Amino acid sequence: MQSETVAEKAIEERDRVVIRFAGDSGDGMQLAGMHFTNETALAGNDLSTLPDFPAEIRAPAGTLAGVSGFQLHFSSLDIFTPGDQPDVLVAMNPAALKVNVGDLPSNGILIVDKEQFTDQNIKKAEFTESPLTDGSLDRYQVFEVSITKLTLNALNDMGLPTRTMMRSRNFFALGLTSWLFQRDIEPTLRWIDAKFAKKPEIAEANRRVLKAGYNYGETAEVFRTAYKVKAAEIAPGRYRNITGNTAASLGLIAAARRADLRLFLGTYPITPASDILHELASHKEYDVYTFQAEDEIAGVGAALGAAFGGAVAVTSTSGPGICLKSETINLAVSVELPLVIADIQRGGPSTGLPTKTEQADLMLAMYGRNSDSPVPILAPATPADCFSVAYEAVRIAIRYMTPVFFLSDGYLANGAEPWRIPEAAKLPPVEVEFRKDPKGFFPYLRNRETLSRPWAIPGTPGLEHRVGGIEKDYLTGNVSYAPMNHEQMVRVRARKIAGIVREIPPTEVNGPAEGDLLILGWGSTYGSIESATRALQAEGEKVAHAHIRFINPLPPDLNEILTRYERVLVPELNMGQLVRMLRAEYLVDAIGLSKVQGQPFKVSEIVRKAKSLLGKNQ
Repeated sequence: MQSETVAEKAIEERDRVVIRFAGDSGDGMQLAGMHFTNETALAGNDLSTLPDFPAEIRAPAGTLAGVSGFQLHFSSLDIFTPGDQPDVLVAMNPAALKVNVGDLPSNGILIVDKEQFTDQNIKKAEFTESPLTDGSLDRYQVFEVSITKLTLNALNDMGLPTRTMMRSRNFFALGLTSWLFQRDIEPTLRWIDAKFAKKPEIAEANRRVLKAGYNYGETAEVFRTAYKVKAAEIAPGRYRNITGNTAASLGLIAAARRADLRLFLGTYPITPASDILHELASHKEYDVYTFQAEDEIAGVGAALGAAFGGAVAVTSTSGPGICLKSETINLAVSVELPLVIADIQRGGPSTGLPTKTEQADLMLAMYGRNSDSPVPILAPATPADCFSVAYEAVRIAIRYMTPVFFLSDGYLANGAEPWRIPEAAKLPPVEVEFRKDPKGFFPYLRNRETLSRPWAIPGTPGLEHRVGGIEKDYLTGNVSYAPMNHEQMVRVRARKIAGIVREIPPTEVNGPAEGDLLILGWGSTYGSIESATRALQAEGEKVAHAHIRFINPLPPDLNEILTRYERVLVPELNMGQLVRMLRAEYLVDAIGLSKVQGQPFKVSEIVRKAKSLLGKNQ
């Protein structure tokens, strides 16, 4: 879509750019951000995204509570985070400007829809006067673009209602930024045609406005420079852009296919886990069954029933749902059936921050059941990593006949990055052995290696057995109140989970094998920690980064690794839950860095804390 006009303008090369789209929740910022991300992925850049949703379903238009944002960091180099602050901010109204402008650095690019800066909207955004005229934006490169006017002009001959035409404003912003960063808009045009195939007038409107935005960048004198970010060098393979929830869903499907079993999801919609239901429901051709229950308790109960019936059983939720599901999860511990619990964490307590991220369910997953009820806990580190960790959760659940927590969070769930699609034949086997022979059968006669009990499908002749929450006899499964039998069952269940340690690969350490500081993390803190570690190493600091995906049991080599460093720093999006576990397990003086703002760590926050521990801060 380039022309000679573009060639006449300067093209400035950059290694990396962070752009943030911000507007009212009805302005389509997530859609614009998603398509800019897809265009960027096709351009070959490495990328990382951070969608930011308002918690209100529909806050009053133009208010601070209704601001929605989408941040994308793209680069010709390896990157691990969506960026600490935007280089470019697109603000569709005064409220979006008010909420986000504080993150924009001096001389950053600010694009605003100047028609939206009316007296009424300025008042809604709690400005005392227009920021476009009061000098408060003088330190930025401000581009006042008539996005609303130009959108309406592009559509004025179509006879569409004004409200319908206004919904296309996001495509003007997308077209303009696509030109600004030399993105190809053809993939977006194809998506518009496919999405609105049954509404050709809407398709035509969006096509026109997208092109109008792109052409405005080409022809308007206000923009004298466009920017180019070269493709990143990546390992050969087939890639796609993927979010964490989509990756997790595909990981579950792949594991079920590898096991040659049906996949059953019993769930109830809850932010930010609902996309797992949406994704799995679209893949029925792979023997996937989804059940949207009347509540969380029914959802997990149905999933446990599916496990009893021989399916790969999953339930998905967030923290509030785990509270409701805990009794049935504890029943799964007692009857020893494979069940994957996908907890996509969000800010709490209670309803808390439904659309904001947090890592505060670790203790809930670890201890949130009555009695001694250990379960394996696995946590992905990046959106793409959700595939392999969800796959592994299924494998572990079946191999050890146990419920398994898959502990993701809102940042990973909604964030996106390039994912190298694995070869199905090279995925680890998911071995399933249903008991069929009644000779010598006892429902709790255990495998010598894994201590798992047999998986006996209901209706198999001669394998009838009792299940339930009351304590069972060690072999027969009959109800038993014998004191020594109860202790034996409690201890063997604990040994079974502890034995999963044999499945954990060696812990990777990025940096010196010993040194002044180890930054240890889990879950979605990976990107910020890795970026901070590399920045510190570039300054000559003896700093290393280790990230764990198995949290229960902990990696067998972790204690030895911790002893090699003078200090251990544990950044967490909670008040210090893993750090408490490390102190209790290893008696190590680990230091926590907590953040509970509903937002991921900035790289600068971890660098600042690390330098403080190293005595390098002035």
